[in-house]
Amino acid sequence: MNKLIVILGPTASGKTDLAVFLAKKLKSEVVSADSRQIYKEMDIGTAKVTKKEMTGVPHYLIDIIPPNKTFTLAQYKIRTIKIIKDIQRRGKTPFLVGGTGLYIKAVVENLQIPKVAPNPALREKLEKKTNEELLKDLAKLDPQAAETIDRKNKRRLVRALEVCILSGKPFSALKIKGKPMFEVLQLGISVPRKTLYRRINQRVERQIKDGLIDEVKNLSRKYGWNLPSLSGIGYKEFKPYFEEKITLREAKKKLKQNTRQYARRQMTWFRKDKSIQWIKNAKEANRLIKKFLQQN
Repeated sequence: MNKLIVILGPTASGKTDLAVFLAKKLKSEVVSADSRQIYKEMDIGTAKVTKKEMTGVPHYLIDIIPPNKTFTLAQYKIRTIKIIKDIQRRGKTPFLVGGTGLYIKAVVENLQIPKVAPNPALREKLEKKTNEELLKDLAKLDPQAAETIDRKNKRRLVRALEVCILSGKPFSALKIKGKPMFEVLQLGISVPRKTLYRRINQRVERQIKDGLIDEVKNLSRKYGWNLPSLSGIGYKEFKPYFEEKITLREAKKKLKQNTRQYARRQMTWFRKDKSIQWIKNAKEANRLIKKFLQQN
């Protein structure tokens, strides 16, 4: 089987810098596993990797769809596998890099995902509900999915319900592991909680400085606040600010808090996967990658 290296970890853990450093060393390429960085126009709020940060290393599945379009897990898996195989055909070992656990799991475990096409009418109806209402509905149809899903991610909640309703089967039961397609090395970046939280706080300050307020304003004016992609962290926190219900300082505080909570949820997800090898630095990553690539 052809080899694949996965670099994962919570938000602000340093995945991008490490992946670019390692990929450059191996003259390889990076495939993104980030469900937010797929959107065009959403750069600062998603902490999207910049051209400068890429330093010439090719990156895929970033900036591929407008914010008002849907992109299912099945679509992600199909496109990702195609890109990975193309990189491998060119004699390189690709890097799959990101913090969206379900994206990584879909590729690594070759999940057999139902190809349930989005239903605009149903989706519009579901999107009018609050996250709490959606979670309650999901718990009735699929208690297992309701237990494990990111309850703060409206897009994920809507999609899970959509699949349950349209397929007539529980969302959780439809994700069956398939035959592995690649020999995989999964490396997780381990960062002390205090350090991670400091980085998150610093990043929020940098995002504000880089023009996040204008980005949110432009997106909300162009697409409206009901857009599921604007219900994500980095955007939703500013809705009450623009409605003059809270101050900028309060919005920033909320963004920092929500990002820290998101990082905790990511780590809870990743810690369940015993195949992930946790590393603290590039030196440890290099050693494990070298060993992995030498294995027949």
